[in-house]
Amino acid sequence: MARLIAVNVGMPEDVPWKGRTTHTGIWKRPVTGRRMVRRLNIEGDGQGDRQGHGGPDRAVLVYQLDSYRYWQQHLQRDDFVHGQFGENFTVEGLADDEVCIGDQYRIGGALFEVTQPRVTCYRVALRMDEPQMPALLVAHGRPGFYLRVLTEGFVEAGDEIIKTRNGPEAMTVREIDELLYKSAHPRDQLERALRISALSPGWQGSMRSLLDDLDKPGGGSGNSGLTEAASQPPPAWQGFRPLTVSEMTAESTSVLSLVLQSQDGSPLPPALPGQFVTIRMQPVPDGPPIIRSYSLSGPPGADTYRISVKQEPHGAGSTYLHQHVALHDTLGVAAPRGNFVLEDRSSPVVLVSAGVGVTPVLAMLHHLAAIKDPRPVWWIHGARNGSEHPFMNETRALLKDLPAGHCHIAYSKPRDVDVVGVNYQSVGRVNLALLQSLDVPADSETYLCGPIKFMDGLTAALTDAGYDPTMVHTEVFGSTGAITPGIVPTDTVPPHLPTAPPGPPSGLTVSFTRSNITVPWAAGYGTLLDLAEACDVPVRWSCRTGVCHTCETSLVSGTVDYTLDLIDPPPATRALICSAQPHDDVTLDL
Repeated sequence: MARLIAVNVGMPEDVPWKGRTTHTGIWKRPVTGRRMVRRLNIEGDGQGDRQGHGGPDRAVLVYQLDSYRYWQQHLQRDDFVHGQFGENFTVEGLADDEVCIGDQYRIGGALFEVTQPRVTCYRVALRMDEPQMPALLVAHGRPGFYLRVLTEGFVEAGDEIIKTRNGPEAMTVREIDELLYKSAHPRDQLERALRISALSPGWQGSMRSLLDDLDKPGGGSGNSGLTEAASQPPPAWQGFRPLTVSEMTAESTSVLSLVLQSQDGSPLPPALPGQFVTIRMQPVPDGPPIIRSYSLSGPPGADTYRISVKQEPHGAGSTYLHQHVALHDTLGVAAPRGNFVLEDRSSPVVLVSAGVGVTPVLAMLHHLAAIKDPRPVWWIHGARNGSEHPFMNETRALLKDLPAGHCHIAYSKPRDVDVVGVNYQSVGRVNLALLQSLDVPADSETYLCGPIKFMDGLTAALTDAGYDPTMVHTEVFGSTGAITPGIVPTDTVPPHLPTAPPGPPSGLTVSFTRSNITVPWAAGYGTLLDLAEACDVPVRWSCRTGVCHTCETSLVSGTVDYTLDLIDPPPATRALICSAQPHDDVTLDL
């Protein structure tokens, strides 16, 4: 008979970790007597990171005594106490390969429903003092699971656990955990999972992404249930390919376009509208390279690639391209990449840009015009004035090919020669008030590109105004936002070379393209993630054991070796940097 052995609670606390501080509620301790269980958690309990833990679908975490016994033997330990795995309920029975998603149980005066397996996270490794614990829980099929509270009530250690309903589809916690985290994703199993209404929304979204990939020609390029990047096709080639500069055009006083073609004149593989390429420049033959990424601005189906580069006052890459590159020169170019791409949906399309942020949405406009898309399409662009307004005539011609095209140009400081109604429609900046005055519908698929403050401000304003945040897409030039769950924020430091390399250099280098630095590799760093952190490069991670794929990063060039046996390895064009070391010189999209 299943029984509640211990009720464990704990409030979040700040814990030192790897030279930082993490705010976590992973330390749970047994309590005596009755405790009220409410919709969000148990009386006296709390979570430090609500993004990955807690909430109505993850109100109570359950772990089994049988798994305690298993890990005591596997890890050769005898120091476990109730709450050791961060669980709220330590139970006898309810094994992960028997309990099903949607099962309902009465414990004491409360009624619960099983919603999902435990999410892999570094904090269970911290609590267990076992760095590989997140991966071990998945690899050994013992994750534990979360409960949703259907009826609030009191519970107490010793309460009998009574099953009141079987979950539909009879899909066990272990089965659905493996379906997401391991490499096999059979269609029938995914469809089965999606028929379970009790499955938490996050896991439903992951199952749906995996199913959608099966319907794509050739499938995706990895585990799209864990990383959005896997939903895109793999890059057309790995590393840097020599391409020839065949055209150079001044688009404005500060923007220069370069057309790149293959050396033998054969067509280049098509890019998706909105993608970018990474350019490797070598100002000095034996010196360090300059590596920068630029959005493609030309027609996505063209035989060539076009990049359009703004001359920045102190930009090494833009200065080299503007002042030192000539026709017929050769540049090293990585294949098109990026997730900021035009979605194939029926919603109206809004393309919003400021300054040189026009480039990726211009590629989208090219695509829409080429197919004469019948949907309403808004082209909204902000510039300083006509001298800094690139592609003015090009966009006008493209908009004429759209049956329902709309255009609005805003100049912040027009010149005397700029004519309202001809060159631009309003004075000011692109903001929410402007979009509302144009009656842009809230159900539009909106694409934003421009300075960070512009995108962040407009994204927040659109969301507050009722736009669906999942339909507002942004393209970030430079470093992407970090994901470091539970880490207490500190002052942001720009990316830099390491202050104290841990040992002699190996002769290999690691380039972080978005951060504009190239670093000598030393084995003492441990992993590419550790190196990135030593350089204050913004990174994304959660489990740090190669399971969750949060750290999965585009590998622009080079190859890596893994320090762990991965449960579901990424494609060769991407790397799980939490577990990877460079095999040769590598370039990462970080």
